[in-house]
Amino acid sequence: MARIWIRREVEIPNHIGLARLEKCPELGPKLLFFSGGSALRKTSNRLINYTHNSVHLITPFDSGGSSAKLRDAFHMPAVGDIRNRLMALADQTLRGNPEIFELFAHRLPKHGDPFDRRLDLERMVKGKHPLVSRIPDPMRKIVRNHLHAFWDEMPEDFDLAGASIGNLVLTGGYLGSRRHLDPVIFIFSNLVQVRGTVRPVVNKNLHLVAEFEDGSTIVGQHLLTGKETPPLTRRISRLYLTEDQDAPRPIYPAAREKVCTLIRQAELICYPMGSFHSSLLASLLPRGLGSSIARATCPKVYVPSTGEDPECFGMTVADQVETLAGHLMADEPGRVTLSDVLQYVLVDSKHGRYPGGLDIQRIRRLGLEVIDCSLIGYGPSTEIDDRFLVPILLSLV
Repeated sequence: MARIWIRREVEIPNHIGLARLEKCPELGPKLLFFSGGSALRKTSNRLINYTHNSVHLITPFDSGGSSAKLRDAFHMPAVGDIRNRLMALADQTLRGNPEIFELFAHRLPKHGDPFDRRLDLERMVKGKHPLVSRIPDPMRKIVRNHLHAFWDEMPEDFDLAGASIGNLVLTGGYLGSRRHLDPVIFIFSNLVQVRGTVRPVVNKNLHLVAEFEDGSTIVGQHLLTGKETPPLTRRISRLYLTEDQDAPRPIYPAAREKVCTLIRQAELICYPMGSFHSSLLASLLPRGLGSSIARATCPKVYVPSTGEDPECFGMTVADQVETLAGHLMADEPGRVTLSDVLQYVLVDSKHGRYPGGLDIQRIRRLGLEVIDCSLIGYGPSTEIDDRFLVPILLSLV
């Protein structure tokens, strides 16, 4: 079958089209996002006003904070970013959902007596803690069952300081589902009426490795973001996954067919803002994703971050575009072309701050279309505003 790209004029934002989507979001388009962290939380929350069919492929490689404790104890993928996205897409107008949202967002104290934290969790398991007791049945029973599964498997010396209750619930579900994430995601998606589809890109306990130009490496996603360690002062030359943090040999897991099918069915594919390497590129590491993206006959758009991204040391936006495209085309060298995996780059040259520079002309010389429009909200913030971004993306479908 021949593939034909048809360029068309679109109104951005398309107010008539947006009004139609607001009236019937359950029939909205399948926008697909590759992401991991919290940069897309507000966007996801706004998106459910227009479509209940968005797809979110999440990186399960987080290796910092409470996620690291769970991964070390149970040798499992990270669930924190999955939890965040499920809650961002949940319909909080339904009875019981605000109560579950509050429970999932709750963290045990970082400081104080470890015995008190353990006692707090035990009260939740027994249904006697107010955060659990106020959840209506049958949702309360499901939450308690998953917390009980975690409680039964929790090592005696497990550190609960700062633990996210939502992460503990999902971990209990994972352990009770023969170490599969999809069943517990399915249960909670139905439980809180998640208006979209959330999937991990892989269902394996893997770690992210960044290699630099001098051949040195850093193992662990949390060491790249500049949040728990000083910002990088070198440019990353390669990313790969490993099973062993101490002896980080590269492995190249294949993407699951169910994930590839979601990609091929997408009506728009977005490579969104967020940490460029540990969120975006990391979500694209499994083999087969680039090929599936190339076969999806829909618009594909990159939205580079504004403001500081420590992972983009020494990179212009044009460098990011070339790195992203090269990564995707490497899945089938010589067969997948740039236009197969990316057509649009969305920027705000007037209000956005791109520390490495934009180099719009270089992006255009690659054959890509640069959409330069308002993306930044009012006030001192340099973050991309979901009130602007969501209508633009929906107008490109």
